[in-house]
Parts: sequence; structure tokens; C-alpha cells
Amino acid sequence: MKVSSEAAKKAKKIKLIILDVDGVLTDGRISFNSKNEEFKSFDVKDGHGIKLAQRSGIKFAIITGRWSPIVEKRGRELEISEIHQNAIDKLKVFNEVLKKFELKNEEVAYIGDDIVDIPVLKRVGLAATVADAFDYVKKEAHYITKLKGGRGAVRELIDFILKKQNRWNDLTRRYYRKDGEEIE
Repeated sequence: MKVSSEAAKKAKKIKLIILDVDGVLTDGRISFNSKNEEFKSFDVKDGHGIKLAQRSGIKFAIITGRWSPIVEKRGRELEISEIHQNAIDKLKVFNEVLKKFELKNEEVAYIGDDIVDIPVLKRVGLAATVADAFDYVKKEAHYITKLKGGRGAVRELIDFILKKQNRWNDLTRRYYRKDGEEIE
């Protein structure tokens, strides 16, 4: 894991996390059955992390270079309102999302894994990559996860941001309560 000296400071400002899909939310593999139906696997830990962050007010968007009905389904399941597929020019889509949410670059985190993510990584406040990203992509990151894409890397980034924003304890208190204690 790489955490630049600035990463903690940058994490405190994050209001929106933008996610790539293939190689980040998934391990990057795409499978097809004999009916040509596509399959991808998502880690439930990432999903739970997204829900935790949403409870704290952090917003999410997806920008991915491919199109898949599975991405649409998973995004809707996680209540991610901004899902941009077939994004050939991710920087253009990033600028549209930024405008829609009325945010500044420094208020956005982006996690990617491949060369197409570099233009956005260079613009955001907190640039993150997964452990198995290409080295030339990692060079652009403030934060490199210990975990690989599709294996909880998004959750790792979310936990880091929530802890740096001092929101972690309030958000997770319910999981540590004693028997009979009310959930706030």
C-alpha cells in the first residue's frame, strides 16, 4: 500500500468517490456462457463500504469504458445515481459529473487501474489505484490499495477516507454495541 504524505489531508475534503469498474469493482475478468451472457463478480465488502460512506453523505459515481447490464444493475442496487458506461473520454465525463454535483476537483476521489484512468487521476483531489494496477498508473496515485481490484480495494479506500474524516467511529458504532443497546 502506498499512501502519500498528502493523502490523509486530501481524504478529509472528499465528498464524491468516482469508481472505475473492470479491474476496480471487479477483478477485471469477464466471462461468457454458451448463450453469450456476460458475467462479472463484485465483492460484497465494497458494496457495504459504499453504503457506509453514503450514510455519511459521501456521493458515488461510476465511470467505465465498457457497457454492461450487470454494471447498471449493481450500480442501481447500491443506489449510485451517476452511472456512465461506454465512457471513451473519461475526463470529459468526469467534468460533466463534477459540474452536476457542483464540486471542485479537490473534493473528488477517483480509483482506477489502467491507462485510460490517468487523465482523471491527474485532476482529482485524491487519486487512488488498486494494488494490481499497472506501475505507470500507480505513479499517478496518492493512495495505492493493498488489496487487488474486485477483492475489497474500494472498501479499503472508503475506510481510509472515512477514518481521515473522523466519521468511522460514528458510522460503525452500531456494529460494536452490546446486547440490548439501542442503535442510534
